[in-house]
Amino acid sequence: MSRYEEAGVNIRAGEEAVARIKELCRSTFGPGVVGDIGAFAGAFRVPGAPGQILLSSIDGVGTKIKVAIACDRHDTIGADLVRHSANDILVHGGAPLFFLDYIAMGVLSTERVEQLVTGLAAGCRETGCALIGGETAEMPGLYAAGDYDLAGAIVGMVAEREIVDGSGIRPGDRILALPSVGLHTNGYSLARAILFETLRLGVNDPFPGGDGTVGDVLLRPHPYYGPAVAVARSAGAVRGMAHVTGGGIAGNLVRVLPKGTAAEIRTGSWPVPPVFRVLREVGSVGEAEALDVWNMGAGYLLVVPREDTESIERALDKAGHAAHRVGEIVSGERAVRFV
Repeated sequence: MSRYEEAGVNIRAGEEAVARIKELCRSTFGPGVVGDIGAFAGAFRVPGAPGQILLSSIDGVGTKIKVAIACDRHDTIGADLVRHSANDILVHGGAPLFFLDYIAMGVLSTERVEQLVTGLAAGCRETGCALIGGETAEMPGLYAAGDYDLAGAIVGMVAEREIVDGSGIRPGDRILALPSVGLHTNGYSLARAILFETLRLGVNDPFPGGDGTVGDVLLRPHPYYGPAVAVARSAGAVRGMAHVTGGGIAGNLVRVLPKGTAAEIRTGSWPVPPVFRVLREVGSVGEAEALDVWNMGAGYLLVVPREDTESIERALDKAGHAAHRVGEIVSGERAVRFV
């Protein structure tokens, strides 16, 4: 059975690292800080603008970069990075303001930098933020020939009275899932091990089951959920949201659950894209491992009051946004259970 750790990624070690540095981060906090370490975005009160909160997040696109390099296709992952980052501040109700990027290469390729920034600019136009600057670093000896890294930071804003932090979540609330289109930007180390090492496929080979080439399937874009969230919030209360990234449904939803609540997710209550079924079958990946590593078709979660659920579902459907009722909030210790 294939496991993420065998592919070189240890989720538990990452969680331990965060736990170890929490107190170091907290030692720097002043009165402007809102919330704590572990949220999807950092929050800070705007000096001189009472009631306004800045939201910020920083991330990369992981080893999806290796697929882009193998395909020699570099004009999409920049947009993936911006959309991923915008979703992280969207979780707390934030609207993007601006974005900064970081591109590092062993040997600078001006053409490749232009392709990467083409994607970054496209993502910024889509999400409504400005690409106001960044850093391009040439570091021979640190990156192998042809390799590079891409990361970025987003800053957005939300009124403090409108911030969504999960504190209003109550037992009986329903959980809606907005669908993913594939891996988005997580779990690529395991997916690459299965496809490239176990099956010995190349990026131009047909994806098993006939879903385009391997490269096409793995480079499918990470969507921005802002339009769907806006529709949902106009139709009813949204008490909490989770962007399903590394750690899967459980690892991300638990981050917004208040004390005294747990979530029950009904497996089989949403459609799973073919890419995950193929990866599980070919790689002999168990259900628990798959749910821990990949989004499994649930890209973004909304926690809504029971009484608002149907009106939100109708509004989403009318606007052309698919949504699936996948679970509910119950009383208990903060945890996510699959039932």
